Amino acid sequence: MNEPGLQVLMDQETLAARHEAGELPDWVGAHWETFRDGLTGERNESPFPCFFGAESVRGGEPLYTAVPSLTDPDALLGLRDVLREYIETFRTHSDRASLVTFFKPSASVAAEAEYHEALWHVLQFLHVHDPDPWPADIPIDPDDPYWEFSFAGEPMFPTCRAPFYDERKSRFCPIGLEITFQPRALFASLDVTADTPAGQHAREVIQDRLDEYDGVPPHPDLGDWGVEEDREWLQYMLSSEPEQAPETCPITVTREHPKVDPSIDPGIVIERSTPAQTCSGASGSESAEVGE
Repeated sequence: MNEPGLQVLMDQETLAARHEAGELPDWVGAHWETFRDGLTGERNESPFPCFFGAESVRGGEPLYTAVPSLTDPDALLGLRDVLREYIETFRTHSDRASLVTFFKPSASVAAEAEYHEALWHVLQFLHVHDPDPWPADIPIDPDDPYWEFSFAGEPMFPTCRAPFYDERKSRFCPIGLEITFQPRALFASLDVTADTPAGQHAREVIQDRLDEYDGVPPHPDLGDWGVEEDREWLQYMLSSEPEQAPETCPITVTREHPKVDPSIDPGIVIERSTPAQTCSGASGSESAEVGE
């Protein structure tokens, strides 16, 4: 962690220091500033709705990475390797160590529909190049209430901020796509899953703050994992204009493993428990919001 370069896993102190020293590209610094200010500031005299996320940033708990392309295979393999390193790190880093991922803005991604497409392209790529099988206890059908995106054996909630959220400012990022990966284990360790009194109370508080912060009612797709009428995939990137959002989940999940020939992508056969592994993997190159 904290190696020199762009596509690496960084703690918040390192990210902030490199930004202040002018060692990061302008787009990374802009992402960091808007993310930090968005989560720790106020709007409509209301704090950021997710107090867990806001407090984690104030406490310097999230981990970060920056990805120079939404589509380049080497860039996405680099993200794959950093995400894998993060999964092996977050439990010992802090109780609220989500992975905040900043993507370089692209001129070809501007409309809401293009951001939805970009998100699901990234998640599909990660699934295809997953170093581990899909978890046995997680369904592969996104229409199942117990489905959620998983990687390296870890179920997680990837939530997005993007420029097209004109009204829903809690999801707004003026720079480009941001994905914050939040393992379900974080929710369990904080006792804020939907099946606990603390989790139910936290969700009520967040819903109230969303109404005040955004100035519009909470999005109708917000829900809880495992609740029959709710679907997790819809919450990763909430729609602003429903006609631009996908009607069905755009990812194809299989239990087949590996899905890529190891001779093409050696990263899929690295043993997770190997102490000497690095985050460079096959690429050859070098958040924090609790799900609402």
